[in-house]
Amino acid sequence: MSRTGKITVVGAGFYGSTTAQRLAEYDIFDEVVLTDIVDGKPEGLALDMSQSRPVEGFETKVNGQTTGPDGEGYEAIAGSGIVIITAGLPRKPGMSRMDLIGVNAKIVRNVTEQVVKHAPEAVLIVVSNPLDEMTALAAKVSGFPSHRVMGQAGMLDTARFTNFVAERLGVPVHSVRTLTLGSHGDTMVPVPSACTVDGKPLADLLSADEIEQLVERTRNGGGEIVALLKTGSAYYAPSAAAARMARAVAEDSGAVMPVCTWVDGEYGIAGVYLGVEAEIGATGVRRVVERDLTDSELAGLRAAAEAVRAKQADVASL
Repeated sequence: MSRTGKITVVGAGFYGSTTAQRLAEYDIFDEVVLTDIVDGKPEGLALDMSQSRPVEGFETKVNGQTTGPDGEGYEAIAGSGIVIITAGLPRKPGMSRMDLIGVNAKIVRNVTEQVVKHAPEAVLIVVSNPLDEMTALAAKVSGFPSHRVMGQAGMLDTARFTNFVAERLGVPVHSVRTLTLGSHGDTMVPVPSACTVDGKPLADLLSADEIEQLVERTRNGGGEIVALLKTGSAYYAPSAAAARMARAVAEDSGAVMPVCTWVDGEYGIAGVYLGVEAEIGATGVRRVVERDLTDSELAGLRAAAEAVRAKQADVASL
């Protein structure tokens, strides 16, 4: 198998470390770098992952690096073609994603400044919450072209929606196609008109009320897990989504995925980072992919854009 390139995951919590593990097990990279501010944690986790190589059969090198508040250690990320930013505090029960905005903005700003210094050609994938605002902040701080900065949101929310539909109907998940757009939060816009099961419209299989129940559960999907865990937030499904986005970049696949990206005229919306479908390749987002939406879905998407626009402007000063 041909391996190429270097990818960095910033933040060695459950989300970041699981993402790094998935990337290593893809066995398509020369090196996966995992960083964290907790002394020894990324090195220890990287060593543990490396020792799984004979069992799982991958050759990708996994290296860990502790970083300091003034940028110490970040030289380890030099040459990374992709950097995934997971750093930041997770939600606790009763918290919304927006409750994290102040503290996580400072963290994301600092990390982004170090990425610019050491990996200036990287594609940035942001997963820190609140997602839409942190993606916009990383774009502003980095000064990178907008296509090289995107956030992971729709991939995760769509996966949750798909899983709930499959469970409700008792069908394999591979037979279900769903889609969510909009923000990664209260103004998430699940798109029932794009949902099918074995090619049949979801509306032919479930009533409008049943679909709305699944939509609402999708919208609250992260909060449901936080409430159950009590001491953290989701990371298995989120890490799977982030890793798949990174793989699409690494392989220049052209895969169409729902991601948070810069919208500039599509759907009559401009000047905001928002969850839409996009074609992903080596340079990040090749293009936004528009689809036909119902009037209510389009109205929801435009409302989501306005809801996050003001917050994205505010976060630039944090």
